[in-house]
Amino acid sequence: MPKMIVSIDGVVIKEVQLTKDRTTLGRRPYNDIVIDNLAVSGEHAVLQMSGADVFLEDLNSTNGTYVNGKAIKKQQLHNGDTVEIGKYKIKFIHDGTTDSHEKTMVINTAQAEPGAAAGPAAIRVMSGAAAGREVPLVKVVTTIGKPGVAVAAITKRPHGYVVALVEGQNKPTINGQPLGSEPVQLRNGDVIELAGTQMQFVQQ
Repeated sequence: MPKMIVSIDGVVIKEVQLTKDRTTLGRRPYNDIVIDNLAVSGEHAVLQMSGADVFLEDLNSTNGTYVNGKAIKKQQLHNGDTVEIGKYKIKFIHDGTTDSHEKTMVINTAQAEPGAAAGPAAIRVMSGAAAGREVPLVKVVTTIGKPGVAVAAITKRPHGYVVALVEGQNKPTINGQPLGSEPVQLRNGDVIELAGTQMQFVQQ
């Protein structure tokens, strides 16, 4: 049976089985899938089942409906497709009649696409008293630095990790470039210098 897995910042918040011919999605409480967020229209989109096929249709929403990064008006969904509405990502899972071996293969390939998901990562301290220590980035948001001097936040997103300045006059640098007000995507091996300490971002 097809289902939708709703997540934000990589954290799954609900799973919905598609059992009806018509499943509505939006901010208002009477929708079948309610997403309480201002980026989501009151009646945002509808999922229509026709036999084994599932079609997603945007209901002239304010911010649009995206499938695998592309804006759509109406589109058939396939197993592993990712629907994006505001900051929310909704994964469409439809096993159809495939056997368990094929199912595993489909799921694995979806995860292996470059940039499709944020893998395990850590910050390795390179200077100071804690040099050599690794801090795993297990939470959605990890703050680093010294309050009052400079604090930055590393946020885990579905497509990777970003770092942003939280407070402080001394701007952190990434590979020698000062960090501005906008979050910056981190790449494996990036060196962050913050409050006099050098750290390296390591992604597995």
